[in-house]
Amino acid sequence: MLACVRSAAVFGIDASMVHVEVDVSLGLPTFQMVGLPDASVRESRDRVRAAIRNSGFEFPIRRVTVNLAPADLRKAGSAFDLPIALGVLAAAGHIQRRDIDDPLILGELSLDGAIQPARGVLPIAAAARRHRYRGLLLPYLNSAEAAIVDGLELYPVRTLADAIAALNDPAQFRASASAPPPSPAASGPSHDVDFADVQGQALARRALEIAAAGGHNALLNGPPGAGKTMMARRVATILPPLTFDEALEATSIHSVAGLLGAGTRLLTERPFRAPHHTVSDVALVGGGSHPRPGEISLAHHGVLFLDEMPEFSRHALEVLRQPLEEGCVRIARAAQTAIFPARFMLIGAMNPCPCGFAGDPARACRCVPSQLARYGSRLSGPLRDRIDLTVHVAAVPPRELQEARPGEASAPIRGRVIAARTRQLSRAGTLNARLHGRMLKATMGLESAARALLTRALATLSLSARGYDRVLRVSRTIADLASADAVAREHVAEALQYRGE
Repeated sequence: MLACVRSAAVFGIDASMVHVEVDVSLGLPTFQMVGLPDASVRESRDRVRAAIRNSGFEFPIRRVTVNLAPADLRKAGSAFDLPIALGVLAAAGHIQRRDIDDPLILGELSLDGAIQPARGVLPIAAAARRHRYRGLLLPYLNSAEAAIVDGLELYPVRTLADAIAALNDPAQFRASASAPPPSPAASGPSHDVDFADVQGQALARRALEIAAAGGHNALLNGPPGAGKTMMARRVATILPPLTFDEALEATSIHSVAGLLGAGTRLLTERPFRAPHHTVSDVALVGGGSHPRPGEISLAHHGVLFLDEMPEFSRHALEVLRQPLEEGCVRIARAAQTAIFPARFMLIGAMNPCPCGFAGDPARACRCVPSQLARYGSRLSGPLRDRIDLTVHVAAVPPRELQEARPGEASAPIRGRVIAARTRQLSRAGTLNARLHGRMLKATMGLESAARALLTRALATLSLSARGYDRVLRVSRTIADLASADAVAREHVAEALQYRGE
């Protein structure tokens, strides 16, 4: 007897359709699996056998062959447990239909027949709608995530027995099924930190506001205890809320990474990722034998904060160069290339020297010149050239700490950032940090005095072509914050002060 079930495999953040064909025939009792399954899929044989028996059904004592088509697409993960089990039961006659082609099926099985949540449900649901499947049979705890995609009839199941009932009598199952788990309601920012907590640091606060307004990368350079980490962790509080399309992309990445909690629908806040400096290259950028998103993709449409940036491995920092330019990561494998979005704001923090006190008027630096040279060289020139704003963060004077006067709160700053971004999107359809080539020149509107200042700076500061373009972009953002149509001399002058190394 032959049965066919439809499922899907996730590669990158895209899903491909997979036909699960199960043949139960006479012969020595074996359970074979073909179609390029990896180790995690081959292990499903034991889970499927135990789940079927513990759910009260007989596992066929025959030759069982499972084919996962197409055979040239590698299948990974435990989400094939449920379609394989249902295919075996359909071939054995426990399910009325042997060709189950209308719902897409996925889910991991426990040995007792319970169905565990799976990764990548959101991209699979999107693929199911794109391929015009009528329904999606999936774990109960993933139903809120799949409900983001309109036009799909969902069959959330808790056990293997529920899945059989849903296929044998869909109408009766829908009538008796319990409601899906509640999902968090979308709301405004709910951060527990605020820029009002930051005392002093007017220059650094201004630089981060500019960075947030234009989507620029920024580097904070200052002694320990100056507040670099404190300010960086508050950048997300001044960013505008996620749009629906941005939330959908960010949620898909977190779904593939398995980071969505039960009952979670769309992410409501911009991601903030702060990996430790011991993070590996693969964990930072993404990859592996079956590619998974790294920290830079998990920060998509949000903030990636690298504290103590020179302590990261040189290779890990250098692989950031291409994503910073292109906004995505391409991970090539022999059969396929996975593309993960990685459009993030990079906020870096570093000390001026290994001991942290170079240039501090109150504490003497203990580093020798060779140490200073080695420390400064850990951030390469090409990487520094991709950072739009570099600002020195001085230690807060004791008098300001004792006065404890709160700074400007995040809400009014966020209002200015949203207004500046609205100007950019209405003018060019994108943020200033992503302007290139002719589009950058067409949107600048440089006044003659600003153009003359830029010409002198190009020669005096020895700016590269990339550095020159970045000064233009930052100048345009400063003008947008000032609600100015043209970029004036003072806007360029402020942008140039952030090019300090």
